[in-house]
Amino acid sequence: MRLITVVAFRLVTKIDGVLMSKANAVCWGRSVLLAITCWMLSAGESESAGPNVVVIYSDDQGSLDLNCYGSSDLETPHLDQLASQGVRFSQMYSPSAICSASRAGLMTGRFPARAGVPGNVSSHRGHAGMPASEITIAELLQDAGYATAHIGKWHLGYTNETMPNAQGFDYSFGHMGGCIDNYSHFFYWNGPNRHDLWRNGNEVFRDGEFFLDLMVDEGQAFIESNQQKPFFLYWAINAPHYPMQGTSQWRKRYQDLPSPRRQYAEFVSTVDEKVGELIAKLDQLGLRENTLIVFQSDHGHSTEERAFWGGGNAGPYRGAKASLFEGGIRVPSIASMPGAIPSGEVRQQVATGCDWFATIADLCDIEMPNRAYDGKSLKSVLNDEKAASPHDHFFWLLGSGKNPQWAVRQGDWKLLGNVKDTTSRQRPSNVDKLFLANLKDDIGEQNNVAGHHPEIVARLKAKMESHVQSIKADVSEHK
Repeated sequence: MRLITVVAFRLVTKIDGVLMSKANAVCWGRSVLLAITCWMLSAGESESAGPNVVVIYSDDQGSLDLNCYGSSDLETPHLDQLASQGVRFSQMYSPSAICSASRAGLMTGRFPARAGVPGNVSSHRGHAGMPASEITIAELLQDAGYATAHIGKWHLGYTNETMPNAQGFDYSFGHMGGCIDNYSHFFYWNGPNRHDLWRNGNEVFRDGEFFLDLMVDEGQAFIESNQQKPFFLYWAINAPHYPMQGTSQWRKRYQDLPSPRRQYAEFVSTVDEKVGELIAKLDQLGLRENTLIVFQSDHGHSTEERAFWGGGNAGPYRGAKASLFEGGIRVPSIASMPGAIPSGEVRQQVATGCDWFATIADLCDIEMPNRAYDGKSLKSVLNDEKAASPHDHFFWLLGSGKNPQWAVRQGDWKLLGNVKDTTSRQRPSNVDKLFLANLKDDIGEQNNVAGHHPEIVARLKAKMESHVQSIKADVSEHK
């Protein structure tokens, strides 16, 4: 468009100098230039008229920790309303059971290990993370003409090449490591104390301001400033991850709830409140019907000491964060776009966080890059409750040591290797190295039936080995 506009201007200038009087030439030339420019602008707008996309990724939110998922002791009206305005998944799996790996799967549409992030990325400055060779959903949408922003938690690299602005985001505000105190914005894990708040690669200081409020302000400002063109907002809220710092109204509301559910509930309802404030901006600007909103947790709730040894609700599922049992990877997930996606419906099909890359590309009518993808488009599933899951099976690989956790699910069968049970970290339980469960008969994965079904073990183990070899080949090729 810029080239054609320049050519038009030069043509007008030529006509001005050769064929017309100065006054008439200027008047005619301006009219032609304005008409051509307006035509090109309208053509550009029509070419990139895809829906806006907002991905809200919560942090350490348990399998049932929304009222619409079965919790009865929480207040989550805004996310419950979002579910009533869209599709809620009952068998949505996170790409991994740990923060960085899950985010890599979401961002790339690939197994986290294939994307170069089998576990957590270091939260220290100067440490690389997800390889720059990976193509993120932000890069895909940016190339299609979308304005793109990351706001919140990153945890995928702490070098210039692996921070958000080099991974497809026009704008970035948030912390690069795994967690921060929400008021001082210092890394919340171990010493020495390290400040971690950045805007577009530059350190900024907002001492004493509640980070989740800053996230709302930044998200609303991005939406408002880009309301005239398609935008992609990755709003990676760092809660209810520890430190659990719910706002005063929720501390008062849950004051009679026993610990650790009390601290956890305070922060979950704070998440819901802030999500409601972000979505309200879309409603205010009349953008809601042309905006795809995806809400999902990155994995199950934490049972670490910093999380008061728990507080989340995995319901009947075994495991929690850092475990490939169901409680670590089966997560709340909602997709909503009124008028384009059905409202108030539930999907039972198996789906994964890796699927959002292909799904967003499909809904935005953008061609997928030519590379190996493990996620599949959920467009047909969103539109039809009878559509088949796009997955014959799915595979998880967590960790890069000698004995990483892994799991394969196909149909009702799920085979796990080297799995850890993090249901209670205060009272860890031993688990067989190879564990087979039938989820239809044993949703709690309490009974290892590997010895009774050697043929199923062999079949699922072969799938695991095939995926491991594929990942090794892909990683070697892109080193």
